[in-house]
Amino acid sequence: MSAEEFGVRPGEERASLPATFDAGLHFIGRLRTPWQTRADCPKNGLQTDAICTVEVDAPYVPGLRTITGCTHLILLYWMDRATRGLVVQQPRHADGPRGTFSLRSPARPNPIALSVVELIGRHDGLLRVRGLDCIDGTPLLDIKPYYASTDSRPDAQVDRAGAAP
Repeated sequence: MSAEEFGVRPGEERASLPATFDAGLHFIGRLRTPWQTRADCPKNGLQTDAICTVEVDAPYVPGLRTITGCTHLILLYWMDRATRGLVVQQPRHADGPRGTFSLRSPARPNPIALSVVELIGRHDGLLRVRGLDCIDGTPLLDIKPYYASTDSRPDAQVDRAGAAP
């Protein structure tokens, strides 16, 4: 599936992306999930109890040392099949267009996604987790421990109606 198959809806706007990149990165593994298409994926990781696998590539496995001391992890991943460059989107659930940076959509200039997942277990370079929402084979960018003491913001709010431009 190509990024173009995700499509651009009426009312959406796309930015012209630069011809060259500002930075490079290395994928450190792949995410294995039961979902083969975007339509199959849950809207967020709280909508599923599926156990998924984080496959960490061999050179990065030493970075997993002591990871089982964490109950939850933050996974950063590259939504490689998402539409790039959208700056205004028309979500199916909204009554009007929204700015990309006010959404969690995978369609964005840099399709970086994150999920807070529950760590179920580890075997060598494989992590079993619950709470992913991406297509099978999605490239993994990074793994970070989730600290409830610093990462949780119980008073955070999002105005679903959005503000005028």
